[in-house]
Amino acid sequence: MSFTFRCLDAAADAPLIHSWVTRPYASFWGMLKATVEDVVEEYSKIQSSGHHHALLGIDDGVPAFLMEEYLPDSSPLSGVYAVQPGDIGMHLLVAPPQGTPRNGFTAGVMESVLDRLFQQPGVERVVVEPDARNTKIHVLNARLGFEPAGEVALPDKQALLSFCTRESFHSARAARSSTPINQGASL
Repeated sequence: MSFTFRCLDAAADAPLIHSWVTRPYASFWGMLKATVEDVVEEYSKIQSSGHHHALLGIDDGVPAFLMEEYLPDSSPLSGVYAVQPGDIGMHLLVAPPQGTPRNGFTAGVMESVLDRLFQQPGVERVVVEPDARNTKIHVLNARLGFEPAGEVALPDKQALLSFCTRESFHSARAARSSTPINQGASL
């Protein structure tokens, strides 16, 4: 799988993002009851923050996922753990499938996102803080090299703080590429 990335346009992309974040599968995104205007407002704040940035992942010309990267020391995480130089935070939301779901698609998306983040100068560790109840993402995170550091209380949720180092990502990627697709999880 090969994906491209483009900067999210808060106003122009809001109807598309709204159609994703208001679906039941995206309940942990926290925007189930959001309006299109709420999405514009939220992503306008993100894009203008200087420390948080949203991108659309494109698959063969079609938007396929939303990723956010952020500086943990400028986020609610700054008071929760000792941020290290080289840390970058990440959020990921995969679009609902168009047609028949593709086996391994979500893992391929996550691998591409991590690869993009680790290509940035100075990035040594990716930090995630999904809702502690989101067991599906915990499984995917573990498959791609994330190690849980424990639950933490954030303003909007009880989260499972997890870290992925460059080394653990490359080890997980090597293991993933040596496992036939039909033997792995469908994520």
